[in-house]
Amino acid sequence: MISHQVTRRRDFLGLGVAALGYTLFSEGNSRFVQADEVPPEAATTSTWSLGLASYTTRAFDLETTIRFCQRAGLKHLCLKDFHLPLQSSDETCAAAAKKVADAGLDLYGCGVVGMNSEADVDNAFRYARAAGMRIIVASPKNDEAILAKVNAKIVETGIVVAIHNHGPCDKNFPTPESVFEKVEKYDPRFGLCVDIGHTVRYGANLVESLKHCASRIHDFHFKDVTAASAKGSTCICGRGVIDLPEVVRTLFEIGYKGIAAFEYEAEEKDPLPGLCESVGYIRGVSAQHLSNMS
Repeated sequence: MISHQVTRRRDFLGLGVAALGYTLFSEGNSRFVQADEVPPEAATTSTWSLGLASYTTRAFDLETTIRFCQRAGLKHLCLKDFHLPLQSSDETCAAAAKKVADAGLDLYGCGVVGMNSEADVDNAFRYARAAGMRIIVASPKNDEAILAKVNAKIVETGIVVAIHNHGPCDKNFPTPESVFEKVEKYDPRFGLCVDIGHTVRYGANLVESLKHCASRIHDFHFKDVTAASAKGSTCICGRGVIDLPEVVRTLFEIGYKGIAAFEYEAEEKDPLPGLCESVGYIRGVSAQHLSNMS
């Protein structure tokens, strides 16, 4: 699962940025230059699509988040409460959803949303429903009463819930398997959001986790990390230790059909260049995989 093959990364990055031609970076600085057209998501439309988890843009407002999403060529957006507070009125939620839709983007979900009480659960579903979201990426308390309440709300509303694993520091759900073993008895729409960075930081076998939990993976976070340990931190895709080509192959293999959202946690004040390089890399890896399969 861990790759240190610099030439492999260079080949895929060249395909992602040059062949697909969606971004350019000026020499010696981080200035982003937008191409005339954002290419279609040809590399992933057979099963899954790329999106943005807005924790990436936590230092910016909703309008800037939308603009960054567009400039990275991403069509799907999952909002963190920095950009739409969880206590927002139904009218405020609807207005934010309209703003996203008017920009040509799909506001597919929210998260990560904490759920430590039944009142938290009720509010999260109210919020998601008011904004027309299809999925809640959640971090609930590992408590049977809370999980049963979440399941009941899923059945009532039809909104999907994906529990996000948070790695070594998460006492509730550190790994995909820790989520899977709790939700597999519930409605099929109750599943998980696999954070591949935290999974690798925990020391779990990422590919085996994806295969084992495939039937309940409802959301997915792309990132790379500097080390396969608790000390690892987010870095640009292709520059870290995760074998992302193998991850992409596995997503196709398991038939994942959801959104694969970039959660780029590095460079909080200037995330766009790193985000765009990550998007280009994953597009290149995906296109190469499909080319090899044809």
